[in-house]
Amino acid sequence: MDNNVILRASVPDRLERLPLTGYQKRIFVLIAAAWLFDSMDLAMLTFVLGSIKTDFGLSPQQAGLLATMSFIGMAVGASASGMLSDKFGRKVILQNSILVYSGASILCALAQTAEMLGVFRLLLGFGLGTGFPPAMSLVSEFIPSQNRGRYIAILEGFWPIGFICAGILAYFLIPIGGWRLVFFAEAVPVLYYFVVKYYIAESPRWLEDKGRLEEADQVVAEFEEGVKKSLGGQELPVVEPRPYDPAKQADKSSFADLWAPGYAKRTVMIWSLWFFALLGYYGLTTWLGTLLQQKGFEVTKSVFYTVTISLGGIPGFLTSSYLVESLGRKPTNVIFLLGAAAGAYFYGMATTMNSLIIFGLIMQFFMLGMWSCMYAYTPELYPTRARATGAGFASAVGRLGAIVGSYLVGAILPHAGIEGVFALGAVCYAVAAAAVIILGEETKGKSLESISS
Repeated sequence: MDNNVILRASVPDRLERLPLTGYQKRIFVLIAAAWLFDSMDLAMLTFVLGSIKTDFGLSPQQAGLLATMSFIGMAVGASASGMLSDKFGRKVILQNSILVYSGASILCALAQTAEMLGVFRLLLGFGLGTGFPPAMSLVSEFIPSQNRGRYIAILEGFWPIGFICAGILAYFLIPIGGWRLVFFAEAVPVLYYFVVKYYIAESPRWLEDKGRLEEADQVVAEFEEGVKKSLGGQELPVVEPRPYDPAKQADKSSFADLWAPGYAKRTVMIWSLWFFALLGYYGLTTWLGTLLQQKGFEVTKSVFYTVTISLGGIPGFLTSSYLVESLGRKPTNVIFLLGAAAGAYFYGMATTMNSLIIFGLIMQFFMLGMWSCMYAYTPELYPTRARATGAGFASAVGRLGAIVGSYLVGAILPHAGIEGVFALGAVCYAVAAAAVIILGEETKGKSLESISS
């Protein structure tokens, strides 16, 4: 045996043999709460865009451009955050993202011109974008493989909850202080920075991958003690030590890792999925409230109906979180993408209030289930050294799709009408499904290390 090689119980082996207990679930809830605040900030534009458009006298094209600013910021933030999370750690990037988007929300509330608001939305988007890759990576790296997909899917399920919370906040605050008061209220989660700092541990898989063995062992030991307490003091299975060579551990990751042999096909698939799915999703949802106003509903009623429709997303992500483990990642993605395509098409063709609500609920069921599938699938496709980088760039490519979608809707709405807008969304979902069918591979039930080997 090489002199540099040591025998040690590896972090993946120690984590994978732990049953899922209340201890891991409590950590998951803390990460999910940070995700919820991110989702609220992003979703809020759906409810205030109509009011902002009126206050600043914006044309549909100008409102569409304003909507894209958040996504430009998210694209930059997600791509940078992924690489920074792989270099400096998941936790530190997640906690600092909270400071950025909370501060930017205050600046949005103070904006005096549409141009200023656009710049501050860009900064807010950057903060939001930096939060998603480390949160995804953290959850995927401490939940055992038999439950991993379900819990990442549930994590994304906090998006519809955030969407609903944003709508409720807008419903009550817009009549009192308009869209500015809403942005001020969105800055309150800045206090959650301290929760992340003091109550969420760094990923032990990442620590071991960086050769920081003592810290990794300390975090896993805390997990083991927490699980033992949840099991009433029951002893855990013994882990056999394996040869470990510190010299072979990656001290850095790079964008090139995403295109290494075995990963290039996955990268093409996941980028295509994110680009077309988000082009369709944000092209439609950013404009939901505004489109309802065009049908003759006043602002508060359009907010109410948008929130009502979004309730369909809750059973959607719950169904998705079950199917990703029972049916698999690949087929579940395809089912929800094609369902979203059908729902979007028929929603665009709806002519009565009842049909708008029914097809809106169906559309949201599949669209939010789609999100859960995507988030469960993405971080599994890359090794620890590049997991956040892979998730970050997939998210960034998706935000580029969102930019195209938000602006494209503003441009084509005067010519193609609402029906054309939702038909475009349906086509995008169908293209994303085709990418998964042709290029996707199944990861259900496999450890992260076996997937990346």
